[in-house]
Amino acid sequence: MTGMIKVQKRDGRMVDYDREKIIRAIQKANAEVELSEQASEDMIHSILDFVEDHAGDVINVETIQDMIESGLVNKNKYTLSKKYIIYRYQRELLRKANTTDESILKLIKNENKELAEENSNKNTILASTQRDYIAGEVSRDLTKRMLLPERISLAHEQGAIHFHDADYFVQPIFNCCLINIGDMLDNGTVMNEKMIESPKSFQVACTVMTQIIAAVASNQYGGQSVDIRHLGKYLRKSNDKFRKQIQEEFGDSVTKDVVEKMATIRLRDELKSGVQTIQYQINTLMTTNGQAPFVTLFLYLDDKDEYIEENAMIVEEILRQRLEGIKNEAGVYVTPAFPKLIYVLDENNCLKGGRYDYITKLAVKCSSKRMYPDYISAKKMRENYEGNVFSCMGCRSFLSTWKDENGNYKFEGRFNQGVVSINLPQIGILANGDEETFWKLLDERLELSYEALMCRHKSLEGTLSDVSPIHWQYGAIARLKKGEKIDKLLKDGYSTISLGYIGLYETTKLMKGTSHTTKEGEEFALRVMNHMREAVDLWKSQTGLGFGLYGTPAESLCYRFAKIDRERFGVIPDVTDKGYYTNSYHVDVREHIDAFRKFTFESQFQEISSGGAISYVEVPNMSNNLEALEEVVKFIYDNIQYAEFNTKSDYCQECGFDGEIIINDDMEWECPQCHNKDRDRMNVTRRTCGYLGENFWNTGKTKEIKSRVLHL
Repeated sequence: MTGMIKVQKRDGRMVDYDREKIIRAIQKANAEVELSEQASEDMIHSILDFVEDHAGDVINVETIQDMIESGLVNKNKYTLSKKYIIYRYQRELLRKANTTDESILKLIKNENKELAEENSNKNTILASTQRDYIAGEVSRDLTKRMLLPERISLAHEQGAIHFHDADYFVQPIFNCCLINIGDMLDNGTVMNEKMIESPKSFQVACTVMTQIIAAVASNQYGGQSVDIRHLGKYLRKSNDKFRKQIQEEFGDSVTKDVVEKMATIRLRDELKSGVQTIQYQINTLMTTNGQAPFVTLFLYLDDKDEYIEENAMIVEEILRQRLEGIKNEAGVYVTPAFPKLIYVLDENNCLKGGRYDYITKLAVKCSSKRMYPDYISAKKMRENYEGNVFSCMGCRSFLSTWKDENGNYKFEGRFNQGVVSINLPQIGILANGDEETFWKLLDERLELSYEALMCRHKSLEGTLSDVSPIHWQYGAIARLKKGEKIDKLLKDGYSTISLGYIGLYETTKLMKGTSHTTKEGEEFALRVMNHMREAVDLWKSQTGLGFGLYGTPAESLCYRFAKIDRERFGVIPDVTDKGYYTNSYHVDVREHIDAFRKFTFESQFQEISSGGAISYVEVPNMSNNLEALEEVVKFIYDNIQYAEFNTKSDYCQECGFDGEIIINDDMEWECPQCHNKDRDRMNVTRRTCGYLGENFWNTGKTKEIKSRVLHL
């Protein structure tokens, strides 16, 4: 019987099934574990009997290995199972000593769809981008084969965890940061070995800021955030300069009122030009990795800020220009990808009679047309971060609170070392409803994630400040000496290191048979979240490193994990059948839940996920729903820390189809009308929930609308 079984190898070849070869592989793994963990000869033969009975005429080599792994697990040989998996993985790596040739050649021919979809902000056709990706492929290969322990590489390949940014791991650079732009503008900086002194005007400050952003982005792989409040003093400098120039030019021939009016006209021109500089420079500058800087502007009108009036003018102008958009090559106004905007809601602008409500109304109008800004509630953030309000980093991860030697809180000039994310649904699939197994597997995956995160940390230890002078020597992060190590900035919680997670909804479905929005599901989901939070808090106390729990906003990872699990475990209703997992703690898009209930429900998870979290609601026809959006913005201020609007506006550029782009059976984006599969030729929005349909919002009476929505 066994002689008739054919095995399909990874390269498609058919070979005869060889029972003795498999026995030898298991025995080699057997020799590496303790006697109590070893499998007896009878057990091995029993497992292989099961494989052969279920093989049919042809069986895939991966299927055989999965069946052996499951057989060992079912017989409580967990350690042996892991050793067998690692043994097979090492053998595979030996067969593929060079893993980059094919992927690089496909990239050059523009056939590598996985890379093309990995980062929608990078055009893989461009030579500069290809150069970065080629280097990235070499880094991935070295990372997988040489730099990471085999069990970490294997866990990543199997989708148990995701080791983020392996394409940069070979270099001593970090993830994302909050640029200390105030220090760099006030005290000067150095770029390309040239001294840049403190600006004397708003226009120059904007130019210098964008140059800093480009330089910083070229020497890290994640996003960056800039607090616009530091520009207020330079707008005042320009105003003072204009007033002085006018007085010197006209003397007593004009009144003070005329001087003020003339200075205001010049100031308005400079304000507009300066903000245009920010917008156009960021969108036209290319970093060394072939894309525009991944930068976020933090728009906060702080009543304690002595330049708040100037900053109100700057924020208003930023929103006006974003609302207008930027012309593309065809001369059509479009929404630029960067800079991303975060608008802070506080008592002075939360649409409850504050003096800056007019700016918030402009922000809402901008959201309705251009998707941005996102919204942060200063009220909720103060509750979660010891009274502080600060920007997330470009990748939406949040720093933990940290005080300097004088007891002052510090956020700018800090950074994130890296991220590893855990695939929660895969644990639920393997546990098959058994909670004891689930918690055991979760702890094992957490330990694996901890080990992977420590690899991130260790790779940065010993890095010299000379590696990136703009970061370490000239103020973006610090002002260290030449040749000084950055190690002190890696410890004591100064920088963060993040455990991400995907698919809390699917995990709850698998373990409880219900959504985490139900009472039973919510109780389980909160236990999972608190368990992960307790783990990272323990790591932090044991190591002194800034571990945090991070609600990973990684859309591509949601698809990667789902694709791996679907190929491995098949189609599971409401789990792998969708083609994606829900992001972090989010409610699934298909649940019927309104925006207010969604934000209220998800806010409890944001508090636990203090290392980063964002919630979305989906709003169709947002430009016709301004009153509704304003009501939601009011609600955000009192109920959730960080929120964003999204709209359902898929579009196929190939045929003009305006509807939902689907995910086909091959896990590819596909237009249902013309069957275009080229991601670069279609716009696909994030799959979210919290639907605000016109049936809720068509009366135009906001009080009645709000009442109807809240009591659905």
